[in-house]
Amino acid sequence: GSEMCIRDSIKGFQSDIRTVAAHPLPEEGFCGMAVNGTCFTEKVEAGEAILAICKANQSLEPVPLGSYRGFKMELTFDSFQKEYQVLLKGEMTHRVPIGTSAAGNIQRLDNALAGIPARLEKAEQQLDNLRSQQEAAQAELGKPFPQEAELAEKSVRLAELDALLNMDDRGNDDPDRERTCLLYTSDAADDGESV
Repeated sequence: GSEMCIRDSIKGFQSDIRTVAAHPLPEEGFCGMAVNGTCFTEKVEAGEAILAICKANQSLEPVPLGSYRGFKMELTFDSFQKEYQVLLKGEMTHRVPIGTSAAGNIQRLDNALAGIPARLEKAEQQLDNLRSQQEAAQAELGKPFPQEAELAEKSVRLAELDALLNMDDRGNDDPDRERTCLLYTSDAADDGESV
């Protein structure tokens, strides 16, 4: 959900909406579909051609399927959902789960294309939410918070305590420091001189 990604999605959805508008559904009949290089003018036949490819397909990778209403189609098997999906690919990819009804599947493709404006709206809302979150965060950063003075005071005290502790530590932990002390004392004992 970064702003760049969402902006790109919005552009993509807008472009796909234009593609759909340029390939409207006819009042009656079927606008035709290319499946594996064959053009189908009957909805049921086109739907059956897709089902036949599902049955024959052995690939786990997406396979090219044809084109419909200005969108490339690929067929993919979603092993997680255990279902075939048609990917309608414009600027964005629109996943359509495939059922067992030939005509019903074409209807699903049309519904997915008709649903792009809703996806656009969702992306625009995400962008708005992201922006208002950013603005809220900016506003919070600029605000002094009530305990600010207390925190500053405690931070200074903490730094002083740290410094004291560090001095203490150094005295105890530094083996060189102790060794030098011992040398001095033993020298003093040998020579009978005070250091």
